[in-house]
Amino acid sequence: MTNEPEQHSAIDPALYFDAHIFVCCNRRPDGHKRGSCAARGSEALRDYMKARVKEAGVPHARVNMAGCLDRCEDGPCLVIYPAGTWYKIETREDVDRIIAEHLLKGGRAEDLRLPDGRSA
Repeated sequence: MTNEPEQHSAIDPALYFDAHIFVCCNRRPDGHKRGSCAARGSEALRDYMKARVKEAGVPHARVNMAGCLDRCEDGPCLVIYPAGTWYKIETREDVDRIIAEHLLKGGRAEDLRLPDGRSA
């Protein structure tokens, strides 16, 4: 198995969404050693992001709730595919910046990005 992410192939159908945003809304019991994104406010941030993406007219984008994305200590977090860009979101302002800089302008909100890489 390769460590490279799977690439979109010419034989695959066209992408259904240009941007698919998964916001972790996993909730663990209070006091869990890893914490959880929902306990840190991710559900309200997801709801806000859904509304703002629609209001901003971001074309072909979908905001979804995700279960555990396994970056609990970094949360609340989200990932945008197909780019595979991970962000930490703590405030509505963070969400607004990601929408403006990543989804509308095609750049990245660099200071909100989570480190790349994964464990073996």
